Amino acid sequence: MDCALLFSGGKDSTLAALLLDPFYDVTLVSGSFGVRDAEPAREAASAVGFDHATVDLDPDVAREAVEQMHDDGYPRNGIQRVHEHAVETVAAGEWVADADAVETIDAVADGTRRDDRVPTVDRPLAQSVEDRFGVDYLAPLAGIGRGAIDAMAADRLVVERGPSAEVPKADYEVELRALLRTEYGGGAVDEVFPDHTQSRVRGLR
Repeated sequence: MDCALLFSGGKDSTLAALLLDPFYDVTLVSGSFGVRDAEPAREAASAVGFDHATVDLDPDVAREAVEQMHDDGYPRNGIQRVHEHAVETVAAGEWVADADAVETIDAVADGTRRDDRVPTVDRPLAQSVEDRFGVDYLAPLAGIGRGAIDAMAADRLVVERGPSAEVPKADYEVELRALLRTEYGGGAVDEVFPDHTQSRVRGLR
């Protein structure tokens, strides 16, 4: 069975891939609005032995998300909108793996965790994705808390950690920060996005 897993290059999506690997042929898929290159995620995927692919996301969705984040003063709703769009785009099979064309998939997955406030995929959206696209939606970390995930990552992964602005990844936040800066200036980024630590996977232990 083939599974496309939304991948940023961080520990959560990598752990999700490792959990699914015994059951699926997993391809790690990074979404892009064309603002930043997906090379950090491609390197992380290679370091842990998975195939990688990129998917082009709709720039209009990014613009709408950035406008909403600016109006809200926080990123939650904008990031949620982008994640839902990415799940639906990958589920529709509108992407090409770096090595080969991908014709069909059996499942779409992500690294969302039990403790995440955003992004999340609630039951109605998951069922809608499954019904519309004929795939299974999988969230292997949805029942696992932060402490257990950190312990699992420490046991299996070599992880680089640092401030979100300094650790290169291929997640939505990187591109949304850049678009927010272009549209509203650097001060808007500081106002909308709180400082937090990011992770990037460098390899397996």
